Amino acid sequence: MSEDLITHKINAEEHQGPETRQPYYEKIERELGAPVIAVFTSFVYPVMINDSDADMLQGILQKTDLSKGFYLLLSSPGGDGLAAERIINICRSYSDTDEFRVIVPSKAKSAATMICLGASEILMSKTSELGPIDPQIVIGDKLFSVFNIIKSYEELFYGAVNNKEGNLQPYLQQLANYNAMEIEEYRSAFDLSKDIAIKVLKTGWFAGKSGRTIEKNIKLFLTPTDVKVHARPIYASDATSCELNINLQDIRSVLWTLIYELYVRLNHFVSTRARGKVVESKDYSFYAKVNLEGS
Repeated sequence: MSEDLITHKINAEEHQGPETRQPYYEKIERELGAPVIAVFTSFVYPVMINDSDADMLQGILQKTDLSKGFYLLLSSPGGDGLAAERIINICRSYSDTDEFRVIVPSKAKSAATMICLGASEILMSKTSELGPIDPQIVIGDKLFSVFNIIKSYEELFYGAVNNKEGNLQPYLQQLANYNAMEIEEYRSAFDLSKDIAIKVLKTGWFAGKSGRTIEKNIKLFLTPTDVKVHARPIYASDATSCELNINLQDIRSVLWTLIYELYVRLNHFVSTRARGKVVESKDYSFYAKVNLEGS
């Protein structure tokens, strides 16, 4: 499967009727006092955050009045950490206030959580979800945590080194399933993810704190040790305990009702017609569609 980028500009005719998205952008922007730009990647199709999202986002930011900053409405299972870092840099660079805020209407996981860490504020409700940012790798048809692979390798390796009984065969048999060069690549991937998170926080709301302090604060996000599995949600209360700047919204408020209505429409769009991902504002919409064989 591959992504085909389809550039599409919203026109007035497409905004007629109650099922359109533009009126919701306008109402939310009136409530917030700043522009709203959405970045959505489907949880249904195999699309992830990558450089094409950064390019689409930059195209919209160039055409938007950002004198009051802006809000990024974000929904994604994750993707490339380097693309997330680039998106943070683009968002900070284009905002005239040198900051941007993120809205998480439902789920912003993995690399999408990284983007949230680079914002000046995260708007969440009690049902919104962030997630750990440790890298994942596909082996066969399953996803595995790079952190857990490294951990299991090191436990076997140091078990063999420190073995005092002299029977190394069980350790050697299991270590034969690992490739030392791949383990080093996994370590680099894990360290990169951690480095990006600490760097964006150190230049953001944790300015003035040491890298060691920041790492301690966001330990919940860095490894699956506490959450147990990568997919487990990190809710607003958890993120607040990490000293992140969470703006908790009432799920019954006018603002959050509008945000969730827009989320439902966007999520349906990327799961059906767009069949992949969309980056849009009230005036412009860009989407990338997955090519499915036979479709």
